[in-house]
Parts: sequence; structure tokens; C-alpha cells
Amino acid sequence: MTQDYQGLMELPILKVEGLTVYQGNFLALRDISFELFPGTDTAIVGPNGAGKSTLVKAILDLIPRNFGKIAIFGRPVSRLGSLRHQLGYMPQNFIFDRSFPISVQELVGLGIGDKNNIKNSNNHKNRHLFLSNFWQHQKAKSLAIKVALQRTGVYNLRNQAIGTLSGGQFKRVLLAYCLVTPRKLLVLDEAFAGVDIQGTADFYTLLNELKKEEGWTVLQVSHDIDMVNRHCDRVLCLNQTLVCTGKPEIALSPQNLLATYGPGFSRYQHKH
Repeated sequence: MTQDYQGLMELPILKVEGLTVYQGNFLALRDISFELFPGTDTAIVGPNGAGKSTLVKAILDLIPRNFGKIAIFGRPVSRLGSLRHQLGYMPQNFIFDRSFPISVQELVGLGIGDKNNIKNSNNHKNRHLFLSNFWQHQKAKSLAIKVALQRTGVYNLRNQAIGTLSGGQFKRVLLAYCLVTPRKLLVLDEAFAGVDIQGTADFYTLLNELKKEEGWTVLQVSHDIDMVNRHCDRVLCLNQTLVCTGKPEIALSPQNLLATYGPGFSRYQHKH
């Protein structure tokens, strides 16, 4: 499969080789191979049941694979260790108890975690050093949360309970969660599900701005062919196997969409 994007001399952020996944007796994915290079924004498109979410979950090591290899940042995905913190994930459905008393800024803060511990604070000098480091960390953490919320446009919601947010607001909060600590790879599984057309367009604009500023590599599942054509620089057409891959103007041609979706597929065009 020829590569049709810049960065051929760079090491791939993500490498998938011969991935095959069965769900029971059902063949969900067959012999999937592709690479993502730094700074690219790649969309996975295909019909319902094509295996898009299964592919994402296999890449993240959330479900077992039957055959194939997956490497992220040059390491097998099962042995990422601390490098996993450089991987951000926005699921299609974030299921939680809407009455759970956690605020927006508290949720975003979970993206950082606590780096300090009290293991070696058994004397006065170590306790003083621990407290000094602790408060420095807390100050830096508060600033990082504030900046992430400001950059995603939801700082005014910082004290609001997450159960009271709209779909579009919550997606921005999850993006702030990914932004609050440095990431290299951001994986979005239909992150725009439940968001209206204007909200989706605004989110894509924000995502592109942050991608450029942060140097993110993005892999996203999307049903919005028009938005993919406008904003992504590479497309994987999936229907259990890779039907085609390439730049949007190639991968999203009528012939390739027909081969991916079958007859009856209608491509929606946004008017704004």
C-alpha cells in the first residue's frame, strides 16, 4: 500500500500490521494494516457495523485481537507503560451517573493525576521538601486546568456539575481533559455524536487549531463525510477490511464510497 502523505522519513506514531479481530464467530476486522505519521489527521469512515469502533478499541488494547501487531510510539501497545499518558481518547459514549457530584474542573484535573507521594517523608527535611513540591504541583495543576478550559471555550463552566452539561459542552470538556497534559496521539471515536451541525463545525475548527498548536496526531471515526473532506488529510475507508486509503479527494471518490458503503449511500453536503 503506497503512502501518499508527507513524513515518510519519520517514524510512525501508530503502526498496525495484519490486524484481525473476531467477535465470537463473527469476523469483525480482517487483515488491517496502516501507519500514522506525526501531525496527520486521519479519519476512519464506513457503514454501520463496518468495524470502526472495534478497530479503535483494538488499537487502544481495550479488546483482544486474534492476529496482528499494534505499535504506538514504537512500542507494542500492551507495553506502553508511562507512554500511555501521551495517548488521549474520546469515546463515542461516555457513560456515567449524571448525579455524580464532580465539577468540570475536577474532571479535567483527573487528566493530570498526582505525581507526588509521601513515601519518603519520614523526617523533617523530606516532609518539607514533599510539601514544597506538593504545593508547586498543585499550583501548576490549577494553571493547566484553567488554560485547558480557556482554550476549549468552557472555562465559564468550570464549577458546573458535569451531569448538567449539553452534549456539545461535554465534548469540549473531554477535549480539555486531553489537552491538560501533553499528548502525542488523540483518538476520537465518533466524538461528534449527539452534537448538532453547527456544534460539529465549531468543534472541528477548534480541534484543527489545537492539533496545529500541540502537534497532535489525530485518528478519528466519523460519519460526516463532508467534514472529513474539509478537515482531514487522510482517510481510511473501512468495511471489515480496508477498502481504500488515501487523501480525501481520492478515498472519498464516488467509486470508493460505493465500494465502501454499497448502493444507496447518500452523501450529505453542509450548507454553511
